[in-house]
Amino acid sequence: MSALRWPRTLFARLALIFCVGLAFAQVLSFMLTMTERDDATANMMTDYISREVALSVALLDHLPAAGREAWLPQLARRSYSFILGPGTPGEPPRARRSKRVASAIASGVGAQYAPTANSVPGDGERLQIHLRLSDGAPLTIDYRPPSALPLSGWLPAVLAAQLAVLAACCWFAVRIATRPLHELARVADALGPDLKAERLEEDGPSEVARAARAFNAMQQRISAHVAERIQILSAISHDLQTPITRMRLRVDQMDDEAQAGRLTQDLREMEQLVKEGVAYARTLHGTGETPRRVDLDALLDSLVCDYVDAGSPVTFERRLNVAVVTRVQALRRIVGNLVDNALKYGGSAAIDVSASAHGNAVTISVLDRGPGIPDEALEKVFEPFYRLETSRNRGTGGTGLGLAISRQLAVVMGARLSLHNRPEGGLEGRLVLASADDA
Repeated sequence: MSALRWPRTLFARLALIFCVGLAFAQVLSFMLTMTERDDATANMMTDYISREVALSVALLDHLPAAGREAWLPQLARRSYSFILGPGTPGEPPRARRSKRVASAIASGVGAQYAPTANSVPGDGERLQIHLRLSDGAPLTIDYRPPSALPLSGWLPAVLAAQLAVLAACCWFAVRIATRPLHELARVADALGPDLKAERLEEDGPSEVARAARAFNAMQQRISAHVAERIQILSAISHDLQTPITRMRLRVDQMDDEAQAGRLTQDLREMEQLVKEGVAYARTLHGTGETPRRVDLDALLDSLVCDYVDAGSPVTFERRLNVAVVTRVQALRRIVGNLVDNALKYGGSAAIDVSASAHGNAVTISVLDRGPGIPDEALEKVFEPFYRLETSRNRGTGGTGLGLAISRQLAVVMGARLSLHNRPEGGLEGRLVLASADDA
């Protein structure tokens, strides 16, 4: 049998603690009540038996010896009876109730009768008190403890109803207490790179309202901070265009063609780096493109045709005839970036499409036959400005932002982008999208 596992959710943990605690308290309260009832009833019965036995012994002591036998049935009660004789010998009583009854009877009849008590062996909790009347005749009081007091038939139903009410109240209270946390987690999960999420309702208990106000204020501050940084980058990119253009004009007027060519290449790389940096910053803040339904085969076929028309060896391996709801330009950029990398490092690219077993996801794979990537660097290549100069051709250049931008666009789209080394050699860029029915 496996060990019991502690619930993972706060709601389940609090509900379990409260329900178990309340049930334990209810059971303990019931046990204490029943114990108190039994003790009170036992004390009352003991006092009653002590008085009744004392009166009966006094009556039998005043009766002539010949007339005592006729009175025994009238003096008998449900829990005890009288025997004119020495009774059954045995050991001193050990049970708590028997000791209490024996002590009470001895105190009631008085020391002049010299009562002694013993338990009857082999007959459960049975007690006999022996004494001698004034004329020396032996008298035995045979005591049989009554069974426990029965419970009322409605009591278990009432206790079960109480536990059910307590459990329901506990569930309702925990639900109310944890609902703001659930709502906070839902809104936080919906907060994407565009930092556009719904505001939390600033109502309810003071602690909840304060947390909601703090979260809304934090969201606004972060959004304003990122927007300011993007504005700064955009301004820098715009302002850099003018000096770069002037420098290119001056390079075109240089007499040294070799030096001019190198400077022109440097200026182009500088311009590309500025553009890619701004593009990456914008993807961090999301994209304003609206998702729409599109035929995936047609989209990929159009992309492949553009490469084929440009003379690039790109093929579309398999068609799936499925529609997806996505940001089309972002998807084209991601797949285009993966294809460019495949052409750059593998010489060719193949696009393959497959659906999951349940049909709720579509996988776009871009395959190449290049040198691949070391396993420890499969995630590092998605970091900004990270390049594998030792495993890829140094002459290919690049800013190191292409895959970082693609990963950010995938996050905005709600997709998953990853790289995998192929067993037969080469690299696979894998993009997992939700199908139109599941989007």
